[in-house]
This record gives sequence, C-alpha cells and structure tokens, in this order.
Amino acid sequence: MRLSNKHRSDYKISTTLITIVAAIAVGFALILLNGDSPFAAYGAMLSGTLSTPYAIANMLSTATPLILTGLGVSIAMRAGITNIGAEGQLYMGAISAAVAGIYISGLPSGIHISICLLAAFVAGGLYAMGAMAITNKTGADIVVTTLMANYIAQLFATYLASYPLKLEGSPLSRTQDVLASAKLPLLYTSSRLNLGFIIAIVLVFVCWLYIRYTINGYEMTVLGQNIRFARYIGINAERKALGYMFVSGGISGLAGAVLVCGVQYYFMEGISKGYGFDGLTIALLSNFNPVAIPPLSILFAILRSGSINMELMSSVPSELSNILQAILVLFITARGSIVTLLEGMRDRRIISAELHRKDRRI
Repeated sequence: MRLSNKHRSDYKISTTLITIVAAIAVGFALILLNGDSPFAAYGAMLSGTLSTPYAIANMLSTATPLILTGLGVSIAMRAGITNIGAEGQLYMGAISAAVAGIYISGLPSGIHISICLLAAFVAGGLYAMGAMAITNKTGADIVVTTLMANYIAQLFATYLASYPLKLEGSPLSRTQDVLASAKLPLLYTSSRLNLGFIIAIVLVFVCWLYIRYTINGYEMTVLGQNIRFARYIGINAERKALGYMFVSGGISGLAGAVLVCGVQYYFMEGISKGYGFDGLTIALLSNFNPVAIPPLSILFAILRSGSINMELMSSVPSELSNILQAILVLFITARGSIVTLLEGMRDRRIISAELHRKDRRI
C-alpha cells in the first residue's frame, strides 16, 4: 500500500517546515554555546529587516533575485534537469542587460526596460540551453556542465567589465551606468526595492498557472517524474528539456537584469552575492513548487540582511547566517529518507487499522 500524491505532498511540506525549524534550533544552540542570548541575536536579526518600512523594502529587494533564481532552478528541476548553473546564467543576464542599458539610447523608458529584460532573459536562456546541448551531444553529466559554466560566465562577464566595457578612470571592474530610461522604477522612495519585485511575483504566479493548468505543464511534471513513461506517451523528451532549460536560464538571467537596472545601475565584478546558489537551495526546499519560493526567499533575505544588524547589536558573528544555510542544505539531503520513513509509518498504521476492522467483523 502506497501513499497518495496528496499525502506525499503533505509530508514534503511537513519535512520542509521541520528542516527550517531544525536549522533555527541548531543556530539557537550554537549561540548558547558561544555564551550569547539566542533571543537577543534573533531579535536583532529580525529588527534589522522588519522594524521599519525602509528595512522591509530593502529586505524585499534582497529577496527579488533569490525569487527569480529559485524559480528558474525549480523549472528545470521539475522537468528532471539538474540545473546548477543559475549563478552563471544570472551573470550572463546581468552583462547583457548592462550592454542594452548603456548602448541603446533614444527609447521611451518602458520600451528600453523591456529590451534590457529581454536581452537578459535570452542571454541566460541561451547559456543554459548551451550547457544542456553539450550534455546531449557528449553525454557529459549535466551537473558538471552547468556547474563549470558558472565560472566561465563569471570570468567572461568580469573580463568585459574590466577591459572593453570598463568605465574609464574607475579603479573597479565595472561598466558605465545604464541610461536613466533603462532604470527600473523604485517602489519605495530611497530604498533599493524596485519594479523587479513585482515582475518576480508575477512570474511566480504565471509559472504556477502554467504547471497546474496547461498540457505543457503536465508534460513537464511527467518528464521530471519518469522520463521513460514520458517517451512512451509520445513526449519528445530531448526537445522539451531544451525548452525548459531555456526558460530556466532565462528567468535566472532576469535576476541579473534586476541587479543591474534596479539596484546597482551598472555591472560590476561580484555583482551577485551567491544568489544563484542560494536559489538552488530555495528550489530544493520548495519541492519545486513556485508558490513556496517567495516566502522561502524572504526567509533567506532576512538571514542575509539581518545578519549584519545581528553582529552590530550582539557579539554573534554575521557568519551565523551562512552556517544556518549550510545546515539547511544538510537537512535537505536527508529529507528523502525522512519522507520514506514517514510513509512507512503511515502505511503500517493504515494496514494495522484495516486488519483491526477485519478482526472485529469476524
């Protein structure tokens, strides 16, 4: 006897919550061992991100690229494609948006912004699809090709910002500022929160509708669960995988465009603070469910932004946020075993109850 998809989904949600609570509890214990107050440390972390509208706006700005990279990775993972390359796809999107924002001029703001976003989407998508094509052609592991592609993209984009596109006279590896017409409008004055957050939320909703209510979304899920069955019912697995990989990389590329056109207003070396790798963790925690990605991204943004205030207000180092994220990754790897254990326990309860009912009838 096996669990229904509904029960299995319930267990995945439960284990995600258990994973988060367990990571926070471990952090609680580590702070105690350090001789500090966990309540004061976590309180400082929350107050640094949620105490004022300005702090909340900046926290949501930090969450925006996490939402986009998490969503991008989820699209690929749901189709059974292990995309570890969101960081590189973000960089390709960022440098492409910068080029479009700097060198295309004379356009109304709405059109110019749209071109920058489209350039980022196409660049990130093509870069991801290229890694997939290499895998299909050579038989190389997709994990290796997408992981190595991260470093190639970072080095390539940094080279462009350091030499041909470098701002003259700047000691940093950075481009010129994008034109005013390419800058994303701010949602809260003097903060970093911009239109990119609305774009990210809209994309989450669109992807949820696509997965839940379209034939292609159903095919994506089938492909991710059982590629042999997908081929049996007539799904062209290789062609579909390339398409899903393009969309996955394109959404991650949009994260780079938001950083360039909405936060920094130029491309610079190290523009991403590991958003692509955090997006991978968020995608795994969400079980590739688009609706779960925004709240998880906000949690990670609180860890990122609040850790600095925690270090200022207490003696707990900001590196605690990195430790908590690492613990989350460790617990994620064990989640499959937890789900299997919970399934087995439920199966035994169901069988025992059924046998008990039969005995009573006899």
